[in-house]
This record gives sequence, structure tokens and C-alpha cells, in this order.
Amino acid sequence: MKTFQRFALTALSFLLVATTSARTQPDPSKTRAYIDHAWDTLTRSMDDCSSLSDSKIKTQPVLYLPADLPTPPDLAGIAKHCRVDVHVLPRAIGELGDISPTQLPKQGLLYLPHPYVVPGGFFNEMYGWDSYFIVLGLVADHRETLARGMVDNALFEVKYYGAVLNANRTYYLTRSQPPFLSSMMRAVLDDPDSFHDKAEARAWLKRAYPLAVRDYSTWTRKEHLAGDTGLSRYYDYGGTSPVLEMHDSSYFRGVIKWLMAHPTKDSGYLVKASEHPDDAEAARLKTTSCDVRASTVCAGAWTGGYRLSADYYLGDRAMRESGFDTSFRVGPFGGSTHQYATVDLNSLMYRYERDLHDFAVQLGLDADASHWASAAEARHRAIDKYLWRPDQGMYMDYDFVTGKPSDYHFVATFYPLWAGLASPQQAASLRGKLALFERMGGLQTSDRESGAQWDAPFGWAPTNWLAISGLDAYGFHQEAGRIAHEFNGTIDRSLAADGTIREKYNMVSGNADVKISAGYKDNVIGFGWTNGVYLKLQQLLGDPKPRSTP
Repeated sequence: MKTFQRFALTALSFLLVATTSARTQPDPSKTRAYIDHAWDTLTRSMDDCSSLSDSKIKTQPVLYLPADLPTPPDLAGIAKHCRVDVHVLPRAIGELGDISPTQLPKQGLLYLPHPYVVPGGFFNEMYGWDSYFIVLGLVADHRETLARGMVDNALFEVKYYGAVLNANRTYYLTRSQPPFLSSMMRAVLDDPDSFHDKAEARAWLKRAYPLAVRDYSTWTRKEHLAGDTGLSRYYDYGGTSPVLEMHDSSYFRGVIKWLMAHPTKDSGYLVKASEHPDDAEAARLKTTSCDVRASTVCAGAWTGGYRLSADYYLGDRAMRESGFDTSFRVGPFGGSTHQYATVDLNSLMYRYERDLHDFAVQLGLDADASHWASAAEARHRAIDKYLWRPDQGMYMDYDFVTGKPSDYHFVATFYPLWAGLASPQQAASLRGKLALFERMGGLQTSDRESGAQWDAPFGWAPTNWLAISGLDAYGFHQEAGRIAHEFNGTIDRSLAADGTIREKYNMVSGNADVKISAGYKDNVIGFGWTNGVYLKLQQLLGDPKPRSTP
């Protein structure tokens, strides 16, 4: 059993490695050494007491078990050793939203059976889309057991919590994250060292396939459909209330202040209201804004005579499910995310459908294979109809509420290359749009400087990887190699400067000089998906990672 002391020693050794690498010349070997240590430092499990801590919620640690899971044999020892309260969820979960986190006596960690890698910093749980890029890195680094365990954890979430969650905390029981489960499955299935033989791999796939189908169905529920477009949208089942992981109301007060300073950008987000409403006004606000009597964060979300609308809170929750928190791509602070069919989500859904088709073929499920082929083709047609902009020569989001396409240039336009749904002509056109995003350090997220972390001049590992691997898959090897070199060079320079790998980077300056003025301002150290993408890009550049000792 791991102990907190062991974790502290591992963290100390990791810090020493980081410190000794600081203020040196960029050196890929030092970056790889950092990553080797980081996998251990960032690994958590249920018998690791550090996994229970949550800086987002300042309460006594609580561990929740699924209602329909037999009690794990080592649970009593974990509870005693980590001094954690163990609770059982009130009932079995069929789908997202079946249990409202507000009904639980305390918020806590959701049980997972296998060790997992966390992103870093205050992100001390297993995250939905982060895990795909982490798994890619683990497989590249020959840590197959840990990689497969993370995929099995994601499948466990589907079975017992209704879908792959935003992360394994109770306050995430109402939302997922960008759907990469089938891609995670492919990552281990395509790795010859992840299974003893083909028979074991097929048996695993046979168990995993129905769970992947169940996770996919999350995105085709009525609430997740983008009107009658045949496309999907992001949506959180938590209702019109602030998210439970919020410390206080400062973020929402910042949104209100920004909207007051930019009135032409307000899409009806601001609602006139009192700071201390009486009972009658409080009752109205439950419909027009949020419940000030039920949520202290809601009550404190007031500035200058205004509160935020109920529709804004729906959009804010959907924005968090999208993973792009925060960008101004779909309204200020992402407040209109729920009314858009986005390029990223629907590219992922197309890839999901193609993967499910391939899995069904491998399992001899002919009827299923035909169904998934038809679903993928229907989505492909809808993407071309609503998201491909011939006048712009790129894919762009679609506001299905107003019936208008977005004019926001966003790096997700390259997702269709990764998903394999672009025609050769569309791919060539996208290649011609690289100049909108490519800077010294790699691909920035958009071409607009909103002050938010998912806009210019900032760039992130996942979007760089999806664009680079997509370009490479379509034969644009020179461009893929160039951008891979730029982005990994940014990571190498940053580590040489301060001894760390970060969550995001400045693509213009090619370093970790990240100054945010709108929304979240931290640039977290770790960092799981940056580690994974760095290793994959090194492989693409012809420098495969040597086998490490896990």
C-alpha cells in the first residue's frame, strides 16, 4: 500500500530533478527525464491517500462507491489508513444526471479500480479527455499496464457512473468531456504489448464494446442533440446553477464586470437584480438566473446591479464539458456553448462511429457494423452541410438556435483531419489555413486575443497533436513535422528556463509566458497531456522514446 510519505518523497525527487534542469540549454533528453519522473509523481490510486485530497472542495475527504458494486476487499484498510469516510451512492446509475450531486451529504472522490495519471497541480483526479493523450504517452513510453488500467477505469465509469465523466469526483456526475473513449481503446488494442495475445485482446474488446456503445449513447440523448441538424452539442445535466466545484463567486463576478464593460457583446447574459433579494425576487431568480437560497456561489454572483441569466449558467456548464474552459469562441466566456454544434465534438463523434464500426467488424457483429457505418455517413453529410464553410475554406461551428454559422477561426477546424472525414480538397484547403494559427511555438488556439486561455496567443498539447497527426495522416508530412518541431521546442525551452512542463504555452513567444486576463489564470505544472503529446511528437519526428523502467 502506498503511503503519503512515499508520495512526498517521490514529489521531492521530482522537484530536485526539475530544479537541476532549470536554467540550462534546451535538451530533449532532459525533457524525457522529467517525463519519466512525472509519470510516477502524477500517478494516483485508491490506496494512495493523496488521491483523496481536493483543493477545489475544502471538506473532509470522502470516497464514494457505486451502489451496485460489491465492496472491494481492501476498502476497510484504505479507509483506516487514509482516515477517509466511505459512502455508497444512493442508487445505481443508468446515465448521466441520474443522481444530482446536490443530493449527496458531501462531495467526494468516486472509486476507480486501477491506478491512473492525473493532469497535475490542483487537478488531482482522472479526467475524461486528458486521459486519451496521457494514454498515448504511456503507450509510447512502454507503460502498457498503466495505460490499459486507465482505459479500464474509463469503462468502469461508463458501467457504474453512466458515462466517461469530466473526472471522478461526485460533482462531475452530471457531465462528461470530449468523447475519446473509443480512441483510448484503439490506443491499447493497436499496441502489441498491451495484451498477451490476440485472444486476450479480443476477449477484452468483447467486454468493452457494449460499454463503449453505452458511452456513445450519452451524446445522442435528446439533451445532447443540436436541434434537428443531426449533430451533437455539449450539455451538462446540472441545471441552471453554478458548478459545485467553484470555491466562491469571483469567477462569475468577473464575467459580469466584463459584460458591463462590453455591453455590445452581451447576448442577454445580464439580468437586473438585487444584491440581497427578498423572498419574492429570490423565487423569480430561480427561473431567470439561479437559486440564491440554495447556492452561496449563486448568491454572491452579483455586481453593479446585475446577475447572470439562467441560460448563461446552462452555457457555462456546457463549456466545461467541452474542455475549452474558457474561450470566447461561442460567446463571451463560452456562455453560448449549448446552442452550438461544434466542429470538435462532431469530428469526435464521427471518429467514435467509425471506431464502433471497426470494433463490430472485429467481433463479427455484422448488423452493428452496418448501423455504425450508416451513422457515420449521416454525420459526415451533416458536418459538410452545417460545419464546412466553402466561403472560408475551413470547418466552423454552427449556432443551431439562430441558424447562423460562426465566424470565429478556431484550431478545432483541423479535427476533421484527425477524424479522417475531410475530402482531399477540404484537407488541402485546411492546409492553406495554417497561417491563421501557426506561430513560432506551434499552433495557437484561435486568431483572436480575448484574454482567455483557449484563445490567441496560447497553444495546448491536445489541439496541437490532433492537428499535427491529422496533417500527417493526409500526407502533409512537411507541415506536420515543422509544427511538431515548433511545439516540442517550446516545451524544451520552457523546461530549460524553469524546470517544469506546463498545461499550456505562449505560441507567439514560444515559451510558458502565459498571462490570462479573462477567466482562469493559472498555468498548472505537471502536466499529463503535455507529457504524452511530447512523446508522440518525438516519435513523429523520428526519435522514438527508448523503453523506460516503470
